[in-house]
Amino acid sequence: MAEELNRLILNELRRLTVAVERLAGPAPAENDWESADCFVWVPPRSHLQPVARPNRVALSLIRGVDHVRDILHENTLRFAEGFPANNVLLWGARGMGKSSLVKAVHADVKETTGISLKLVEVHREDISSLPVLLDMMKASPHRVIVFCDDLSFDHDDTAYKSLKAALDGGIEGRPDNVLFYATSNRRHLLPRHMMENEQSTAINPSEAVEEKVSLSDRFGLWLGFHKCSQDDYLTMIDGYAEHFRLPLDRETLHAEALEWATTRGGRSGRVAWQYIQDLAGRLRITMDRG
Repeated sequence: MAEELNRLILNELRRLTVAVERLAGPAPAENDWESADCFVWVPPRSHLQPVARPNRVALSLIRGVDHVRDILHENTLRFAEGFPANNVLLWGARGMGKSSLVKAVHADVKETTGISLKLVEVHREDISSLPVLLDMMKASPHRVIVFCDDLSFDHDDTAYKSLKAALDGGIEGRPDNVLFYATSNRRHLLPRHMMENEQSTAINPSEAVEEKVSLSDRFGLWLGFHKCSQDDYLTMIDGYAEHFRLPLDRETLHAEALEWATTRGGRSGRVAWQYIQDLAGRLRITMDRG
């Protein structure tokens, strides 16, 4: 009788333990900053997932954005060396290399200086978890760029308030070893109708609009990317063709590239890259982006 009772108690304890573990969620992961140079933030486990082979191109292959490239590179270099630097918003035309430039500049600064500079990507839907991530980074011996690609907010989205707090750092201030880079097609990150709706329903309309626009103001540098001219587009094509040693005469290369852009409805760095991938595939040539 006593053995049976003990068995029942043990079974109930096991069931209770399983239930508590489910409620508690997954245990926090052990993060290793030395395992990679690039990471993806996974909030459910407070995990920095290492990225062994980042998806990026060499800085020398990014053409047509020389001015903003130099500004971003200088800002990143100052930060890596421990000097004051600004949060950066890269905004503007689609496909002009905003996210590619962030990743390429990070790699170039790290490799040319030998400084341990980390890049952590935060997905748009995980913005609200930024306070947890920042708290983890305070103890990191490395300098870290937090990167959010294609950042924008919908009309009923309040996550932008978490981003504002993270950019300002609250009462403690943003950790000295952390900088924010974000890309967006919008200069002010919020849709115009959202700001107008706030203005029409607010007691003080001008203050409502300021609340929305002030998110972008948290970024000390705004780097604009504009539509691609034909000359810039063909310069990108020539750069890629030379780098990957694609054996096609220049006249044919340009004619094909322009026809490709016409079928895609416009010119951009992304369209140039897609044409080069198609050409390399037709020529049966492999491509190493490094």
